[in-house]
Amino acid sequence: MADVPAIILAVIDILAVIDLSIDRALQRYPIAHGDKVCHVLVLTKHEKPADDMRGGIYAIGNFDGVHLGHQALLNDIRASADAASIGGVRVPAGVIMFEPHPRQFFSPNEPHFRLTTLDEKLRLLALHGIDVAVIVDFDGARASQEPEDFVTEVLIDRLGVSGVVIGYDFHFGRRRRGTPDLMVDAGKTHGFKVRVIEPQRRSDGELFSSSSIRACLAAGDVTGAANLLGHYWRVSGVVEKGYQLGTDLGFPTANIALPDGTELAHGIYAVRVSVGDAVYDGAAYFGGRPTVNTGAARLEVFLMDFSGNLYGGTLHVAFVQHLRGDKDFGSLDALKDQISRDCAEARELLQTIPRDTEGVLVPAGL
Repeated sequence: MADVPAIILAVIDILAVIDLSIDRALQRYPIAHGDKVCHVLVLTKHEKPADDMRGGIYAIGNFDGVHLGHQALLNDIRASADAASIGGVRVPAGVIMFEPHPRQFFSPNEPHFRLTTLDEKLRLLALHGIDVAVIVDFDGARASQEPEDFVTEVLIDRLGVSGVVIGYDFHFGRRRRGTPDLMVDAGKTHGFKVRVIEPQRRSDGELFSSSSIRACLAAGDVTGAANLLGHYWRVSGVVEKGYQLGTDLGFPTANIALPDGTELAHGIYAVRVSVGDAVYDGAAYFGGRPTVNTGAARLEVFLMDFSGNLYGGTLHVAFVQHLRGDKDFGSLDALKDQISRDCAEARELLQTIPRDTEGVLVPAGL
């Protein structure tokens, strides 16, 4: 494998429910992220993973947000894989994930707030040195599969794992009957090591969890979310044509529709925006525009010191700090004056927050 961190994506059973943006006729499809290359491997259910995926040490979970609790698992498997790699033979450090999220499968009509898209999750996993990402199709057959059968099919027959790392609260298989204790017993039976990671907490005792992060975002506390994530919460989307109100007010914005279920507090945020390889400071508004009452909540992003056409392009928006809540200003003139003040405040704040050399957005002090 390459010296730079790389990731291999294996799809166990082709997924119609997610768009991987991959030519499925290709076995390996390189995705560049800075100097890191992600190699994507797509498998049908009739194929076995490539040899360089077998025998690895795998963490199992959904890894929504890839937060600091997840990172404890990732660090564990990476260190274990490095220690087991001898004589130039690399033992892969991998993760096993499920798509769609089981909660989405069991309650398809209830929007589920996912902290990270699949693409963003893979980017973060690559940055944390993960070699292999295996995506297991979570369908009716998988939901009803006994945990012992999952171990035999996926872990033994298909991946030939040498080790498994799971969280203390991990459950799998039919009626969530699979527990950490069951996995430990399976490891003894089949000859692979199992490590169970205990709850990971901040110095103040707060638990690192996706639920806590969602609660922070619902309250507009993106700084608190970042301190649980270990990185800024980031969303991505294609720029769509909006009402042109920002342009009319002298602050042209890029409009992005966020996924259903996104529970971010309405208001103004200081953000950093990635456009291709460039990173811009910005101010973002998420809400329903009560001053003009134009409907459903959307994300509108003003990029500072940018000129050009963004329509149809993809933006990656990292939320740095909440500036204020949403408000009806009564008139467009009052709204324009407030937008000017918001942008000035965002610019001043962002000038105090450094970026690292790759443009990877991380909170100061973490």
